[in-house]
Amino acid sequence: MSKYYILNPDHSIREAEHLEWAKWFEGPIKRRRVALTKLAAGEISTVFLGLDHRIVGDGHPLLFETMVFDQFGNEQGVERCSTWEEAVLIHTNMVHKWE
Repeated sequence: MSKYYILNPDHSIREAEHLEWAKWFEGPIKRRRVALTKLAAGEISTVFLGLDHRIVGDGHPLLFETMVFDQFGNEQGVERCSTWEEAVLIHTNMVHKWE
């Protein structure tokens, strides 16, 4: 069974029922966005996903995703993690890598 998660204003995470999550998720992207960095060669976006994207193995749910896009919008890389703090660090590292 899928679990749904909501990101609180203090960046903590809590489980939610499907309907509550859906209503929250359809709100403005700014409540889910960790960071967005535009570079000459494209952009790097880090967001809260609200669903566990762990495909294999055990561990904490992977709820944040950092994606790198080239100037044409093509995906050039992705990394997922479990916490806001990890997401900020991954975003920063991706920016340094792609600058």
